[in-house]
Amino acid sequence: MLHDRARIEVRAGGGGEGSAGFRREAHVPRGGPDGGDGGRGGDVVLVCDESLRDLQSFRRTAHYRAGRGGRGEGSLRHGADGESLIVKVPPGTQVEGVEGDVEGRRWDLLADGQRALVAKGGSGGRGNKRFATPTRQAPRFAERGLAGEEGWLQLQLKLLADVGLVGLPNAGKSSLLGRLTRAAPKVASYPFTTLSPILGVLESEERQLVIADIPGLIEGASEGAGLGHDFLAHVERTRLLVHVLDIAPELSSDTDADASANHATIERELLAHDERLAKLPRVLALSKADLVPTERVDEAIAFWSDRLGEDVPVIATSSATGAGVRELAAELLHRVPTLAPVGAHTDAGAPDRTVVGAGVDAGEEELAEHMVFRPVAAGGFVVERAGPNSFAVKGKGIERLLARYDIENEDAMAYLEGRLRKIGVLRALEAEGFQAGDDLEIAGVAFELDPDEPA
Repeated sequence: MLHDRARIEVRAGGGGEGSAGFRREAHVPRGGPDGGDGGRGGDVVLVCDESLRDLQSFRRTAHYRAGRGGRGEGSLRHGADGESLIVKVPPGTQVEGVEGDVEGRRWDLLADGQRALVAKGGSGGRGNKRFATPTRQAPRFAERGLAGEEGWLQLQLKLLADVGLVGLPNAGKSSLLGRLTRAAPKVASYPFTTLSPILGVLESEERQLVIADIPGLIEGASEGAGLGHDFLAHVERTRLLVHVLDIAPELSSDTDADASANHATIERELLAHDERLAKLPRVLALSKADLVPTERVDEAIAFWSDRLGEDVPVIATSSATGAGVRELAAELLHRVPTLAPVGAHTDAGAPDRTVVGAGVDAGEEELAEHMVFRPVAAGGFVVERAGPNSFAVKGKGIERLLARYDIENEDAMAYLEGRLRKIGVLRALEAEGFQAGDDLEIAGVAFELDPDEPA
C-alpha cells in the first residue's frame, strides 16, 4: 500500500551554554576571564532521495531530534556543535508546518538532492570572556544557549508523473496502465477501485514517460467524498491527463450508466479541486472497445470527437486485445512536453540545491521559477498596561533575550538591564506612563527599572 501522508515532530538541537571560567595558572595573578562559547545546536534537514517511493518509514518513527551543542569550557575552548539530523523523503513530497515554531512554513522537495532546513538549531551562549570591558574586567556570568526550533510537520506525497489516468472506478485504467507499461496493477473482473496510485513507465527509443494510475474518483471527490482528496492530490503535477471512459455504457440503452454523465462527473471534480487541472491537455481513451461492435466504436469516436473538438484526441482502446494501445502510447509521447513536472528544479548542476518552493503557479507552456521561502526573523517587543500601576513587556525577541541569562545572577541581571535600556524598552514604557515603583513584568520575569537611572 502506498503511504502518501505522514505527520512528524522535529526538534532542532539547543545551543550549548557559555562558560564563566577564569584563567588560573601559577605565577599569573588575576588571569582574567577565559570562558569559551557554547556550541551551536544541530539542524533538522529534509533531503530529497530518489531511491524512496513513499512515506512508509515515517509510520515507524514520528519524532526526530538533532544533536545539542556542547558547553563552552575554560581556556577559551569552544563547545562542540550539535550534529544535524538528515531526514530523507521521496521526490514529490510537500511539507507544511502545522504546529510550533514551524507553523505556517511550506516546502516542496521535487528533485534528488534538494534540501530544506525545517528546524534551525539554537545558537550557543557566549562565554564570559566576551563580556569583558575596561569597566567590567571580571564578568561572572555567561550566556545560555537558545533552544532549537521545534514543531509538527505534515508531509504529503504528490506523485511526480508526466501523465495521469483518471476516470470512474472500474473504467479500465489499471488494465490500460498494464498494457502501456510494465506495471502490474491488480485487475479483476468484478467492480472495485484501486486503493493506491500506481506508477508505470512508458518507454520509447527517445524518452520515457511516467504514467500514474489515479484511483477511481466519484462524485463529490473534490469535497472529500470517498478518498477524494487523497487521490486528486496526485494529479496536480502531471502535464497531461488521459480520461479513461468506459465505452460500453455510452452504446447501451442503460441511461443510468450514461458515459456523458460519467465524463462530466470527472471533469467537474477535477475543476473543483484545482483550476489548473482543467487547463491541462487531455486525451480521451474509450476503453473496453472489444465489448462492442466495430461500427458502434466508430460512432462513439465520432460523437466524442465532435463534442470535444480537435484539441482532445479520441482513441478507442482495448486492454484485452491491445487494440488502440500503441496509438495511445504514440499520442502520449507526442503530446507531453519535454519538460520536468510543474514546480521541479530545472537547473541541473546548479550550486544551490536548496530549492524549497511552494505554491507557484506555472504557465501552460513553461515552468514557473522556483521560489525559496525563508522564515522572517522574529524580534521586537510590545508594551501592555496590565493594570493601573502594572505593565508588561512581551515579544518573541525579548523572550529570547531573557532566555540567555540567569536571572539569579546579579551580574547577569545588571548587564541585562543595560541591554533593555539600549534597545528602547524603558523609552517605550515611559511613553505608556510607566513610573518608578510601578510593577513591571518582562517576558514573565518581574523587574525593577528606575526611569531616572542613567543608561
